[in-house]
Amino acid sequence: MRIQQLQYLEKIAETGSINEAAKQLFISQPSLSQAMKELEREYGIQLFYRSKVGITLTDAGREFINYSRGVLDQVNLLNEHFGQDTVRKQIFSVSAQHYAFVVNAFVELVKEIGGDEYQFTLRETQTQSVLDDIQTFKSEIGVIYLNKFNETVMRRLITEKDLAFVPLFTAKPHVFVGRDNPLTQKKRLTLADLEDYPYLSYEQGDTNSFYFSEEILSTLRRKKHIQISDRATIFNLMVGLDGYTISSGIISSDLNDEKIVAIPLDVDDSMTLGYLHHKKIEMSSTAERYLELLKQHIANYGFSILN
Repeated sequence: MRIQQLQYLEKIAETGSINEAAKQLFISQPSLSQAMKELEREYGIQLFYRSKVGITLTDAGREFINYSRGVLDQVNLLNEHFGQDTVRKQIFSVSAQHYAFVVNAFVELVKEIGGDEYQFTLRETQTQSVLDDIQTFKSEIGVIYLNKFNETVMRRLITEKDLAFVPLFTAKPHVFVGRDNPLTQKKRLTLADLEDYPYLSYEQGDTNSFYFSEEILSTLRRKKHIQISDRATIFNLMVGLDGYTISSGIISSDLNDEKIVAIPLDVDDSMTLGYLHHKKIEMSSTAERYLELLKQHIANYGFSILN
């Protein structure tokens, strides 16, 4: 099967005539007929009913052309993107757990190198999806955290998927609450301080394992627990219900997080945040620049970069 044969097939179906299709394709009618016979022979099907009044697709022909159009669509996309006269779009994708610093760096990247045309993707998603996105090349960079509780399981999965985890910084746990929450009267918090407040966490879908939780200390029992799927909602519930969550302590006023306060939590634990990449592909210049911006943003909050 050749791409040219699929293009011939499309033209015949469009015109309903071998002769007319040959004229529009600027080839001879016998050459076109022979190309179609070769295609039919290769797949062992009859594509057309041929009659004096024209050409009609068979049932097999209609099914075949549905698949062939998908192939031609992909060929057209390749030509549009990689054609010699094409102005290349900037393309980049990052997948991450829900962190403001990931979004900040992404915003700076788009402003800096997006240009007139670009196709960038930012996926704030579940932990399993971050791993899968990097494994399947859907994203170049993934951002997650490891700690003493989840590290053994997560590193095994990272290795199985042929990925690498590069540490960025280590953070002590902070409690995120709304600015008007009574807990903001304290400079530091204990777990006992949190008992009567709704605990907010990101749901992890079908892979709802403790090891995939975005929040450390996820195995503790809470009297009040609400699971949320997106960062905007979790912030709304911090304000509306005096809820709390536990994370790294980085909050971005640039992204309308001014209503949220981060308060240190007195626990003997820490979280190492870092990025994932696939071992088998070379990182693009766009991905490298994104990591530079990510590190700059982290450093602005007083964290030391680990690598």
